[in-house]
Amino acid sequence: MANHRIGRVSQEIQREVNDILKKRVKDPRVADVNITDVRVTGDLQQATIFYSILSDKASDREKTQLGLDKASGLVRRELGQRLTLYKTPELTFERDASVEYGNHIDELLRNLNKD
Repeated sequence: MANHRIGRVSQEIQREVNDILKKRVKDPRVADVNITDVRVTGDLQQATIFYSILSDKASDREKTQLGLDKASGLVRRELGQRLTLYKTPELTFERDASVEYGNHIDELLRNLNKD
């Protein structure tokens, strides 16, 4: 039962954080962020929020991370109001490298097909 709850909370956090970033956070640095996954600890005290952005420039990645770090307090407050949890988890934003990896594989495959 606990695993089911963690999964449900993760999905809820993912949906709400996407919504909060789009509607409540006015920071242009996080405008193109897409939340790809959320991992919550078993005690629901910590949530790692994985995100992707369209740009693969290091400067954009850095700006986005700074923007998310700055917005995390607001995001957490909003989450606290939207979720029915006893305690809102601490949030950590982490770039989802798997999206980039997938894009890299796609690019390699496209280049293979050119030859």
